[in-house]
Amino acid sequence: MRRYRYRCSVCLTTSPTAFHLDDLAVEAEGHRNALHGGHFPDGEHAGEIDRLGRWYASLGPLATLHAHLSDTLADLRNTADMGRPLWASATAALVIGGAAALVLAVIFAAL
Repeated sequence: MRRYRYRCSVCLTTSPTAFHLDDLAVEAEGHRNALHGGHFPDGEHAGEIDRLGRWYASLGPLATLHAHLSDTLADLRNTADMGRPLWASATAALVIGGAAALVLAVIFAAL
């Protein structure tokens, strides 16, 4: 399940977590209409977040991969929760490490 948040850098406020893009659009539009007269504030940010509340866009490629994998694994048990269980994070790290080891083994076998 995907999670989204809207951040207004002018008001320094962040919306509650939304689980659908339509809900995020309503939240952003309501904020703009109520506090900014319908104008778009400079530096506003809306996007997908991980279960820990971090913006995917602000993470590096490896951290983003780990976050997506561990969030997907954690969502298998509880889709509406925030936070990430240790087992999901460890399993994602093992999958990434195993994939890297497999790529290295194939490269060394080809040489």
